[in-house]
Amino acid sequence: MQRSVKFLTAIGFVFTMLSGCATDKQKPIELSIFAAISLTDALGEIGTAFTAENGIKIYYNFAASTTLQRQLEKGATADIFISASPRQVVALGTNGLIEAESRQDLLTNRLVLVSDDTEEISVKTLTNLAMPEISRIAIGHPNIVPAGTYAKEALTHFGLWETLHPKLVFGTDVRATLAYVTAGNADVAIVYKTDTTLTRHIKVLYQLPAEAYTPIIYPAVVMKDSPQKQLARRFMTYLHSMESGEIFEKHGFTFLVLK
Repeated sequence: MQRSVKFLTAIGFVFTMLSGCATDKQKPIELSIFAAISLTDALGEIGTAFTAENGIKIYYNFAASTTLQRQLEKGATADIFISASPRQVVALGTNGLIEAESRQDLLTNRLVLVSDDTEEISVKTLTNLAMPEISRIAIGHPNIVPAGTYAKEALTHFGLWETLHPKLVFGTDVRATLAYVTAGNADVAIVYKTDTTLTRHIKVLYQLPAEAYTPIIYPAVVMKDSPQKQLARRFMTYLHSMESGEIFEKHGFTFLVLK
């Protein structure tokens, strides 16, 4: 009887081990992607399509590009980083944290000045922002948010940075900046053109001249410590597919075809 109990116990242990192995094999492979918050909607759609085709679960971390850069520098693990500016990618490259040869410039964007659609504001040039009727201007924080950096460049280009500085309120990311307007906490905001598609209650007053700021480029890179490098490169290829391009264009981005 004692031998039978030991035998059954041993069989149970082996079965448990095999069951554990089967569970591990069935566990879905995950891909971790750190991306600029302005890409939230487009990448959400692309990720859903990629998961449906490949059975790969995608985990996104969306935030201001500089915030993501700092997280990665402090040891956060990611497979892919997609920034709203090359600056963050260059900084990570300087610290040896990316696969430099994997960089692909994915998209471009534009800056626009917006207001709530109920506001009776007319702006034909950025110098109109000095009007007393406009008391609060929202931009992303230039030290954290690429959209804010580009906005500061544009205001500086027109000699308006010092003049308008007392009116400025700073968002922690581009969507928080847009929210200042929708919540009535700012009269106008300088945001990405793509973010104007998020709500019907926003109207575009003015598109900032492209020559007033550095071209807005979204580079994507594979992280050097990625635990899923082969899969990460596969997703990078998928980002440059025509299917992904159509989604990006639908959300207002200009898609850069891979050469």
